[in-house]
Amino acid sequence: MAARATATVLAGARVVLPTGIVDRGRVVVDGGRIAGAAEDDTPVTDLSGHWIVPGFVDLHNHGGGGASFTSGTAEEVLTGVETHRRHGTTTLVASTVTGEMDFLAHRAGFLSELVEQGDLAGIHFEGPFISPCRKGAHSEALLRDPDPADVRKLLDAARGTAKMVTLATELPGGLDSVRLLAEHGVIAAVGHTDATYEQTVEAIDAGATVATHLFNAMPPLGHRAPGPIAALLEDERVTVELINDGVHLHPAALELAFHRAGAGRVAFITDAMDAAGFGDGRYRLGPLDVEVTDGVARLVEGGSIAGSTLTLDTAFRRAVTVDRLPVEDVVEAIAANPARLLGAYDRIGSLEPGKDADLVVLDADFGLKGVMRKGEWVVDPVAG
Repeated sequence: MAARATATVLAGARVVLPTGIVDRGRVVVDGGRIAGAAEDDTPVTDLSGHWIVPGFVDLHNHGGGGASFTSGTAEEVLTGVETHRRHGTTTLVASTVTGEMDFLAHRAGFLSELVEQGDLAGIHFEGPFISPCRKGAHSEALLRDPDPADVRKLLDAARGTAKMVTLATELPGGLDSVRLLAEHGVIAAVGHTDATYEQTVEAIDAGATVATHLFNAMPPLGHRAPGPIAALLEDERVTVELINDGVHLHPAALELAFHRAGAGRVAFITDAMDAAGFGDGRYRLGPLDVEVTDGVARLVEGGSIAGSTLTLDTAFRRAVTVDRLPVEDVVEAIAANPARLLGAYDRIGSLEPGKDADLVVLDADFGLKGVMRKGEWVVDPVAG
């Protein structure tokens, strides 16, 4: 059971704030929120030698702990959510995969109840409005053009909880669907696309603001035909998702994205499937069979990468220790930027008074030691 820290002072750690890193800082937690000050007799937890960073925010996640957000029961979905919470993700958007429209609409209604309960932060529809040329781990037989009427059907079924829709915006109806999403305050994400540079610029001008797992499931960067990657990286209106698991991206590609977009326009995601936090074996992603070997998920038929087994604590540690990114930049990418995209930065994404007490405690080597969500220890850094 999670233990509530009704009032406590977390002291002695290196604390990452929007203004920078504070050595031997203090975070005061009171009633599930971060407070500006504490009473003299407030209990103190000594976290010397550790880091305290904001709770992680995952915009793109299909499951974990052996459970699928696309097909699991409520209990199974919550198992997946809890799995990722124990790895530092205190805010999570559930992603679907391509399926029949009626099934996706029904699933949206089901997941919306978990959003309304506060267990999920929203719904992300990845498919069916994607290119058969860049389908990745999606069933080609179930793909369709992004007809605005179909897009609207999913938004209505989600009852206001839809946060993002991934589209191949070059397909018929793509630009009109982007405009529809923008009008309803839902993120239009360019992904699983075969678009040209020029077509991608059109989509951004129409209102697209996110690149779904940049570099993956889209044409590679070319010197004569730069394709969508160049358009998405160069436009200040676009935030680019990156899967930092060492499988989806070469370190040089990640460095390129940070160099061109800057830390303020990067969002680390997991794109996790059922096997995250669970292990190797045979799984299903939507209607497709997936084999996970040595932590890498691939379709049984064709061998395409099928999501990841990543958790965000691993992405954080890799970003600092392997990619050598500044800790402040990683916090932007893993907490602040996705919180802003969700319109929730007033509540989450940074360690500031008045915000939810969502935080992660890391040791000196950036290994996860503690997780707090709304003032409750999910992983207690002292008790373990």
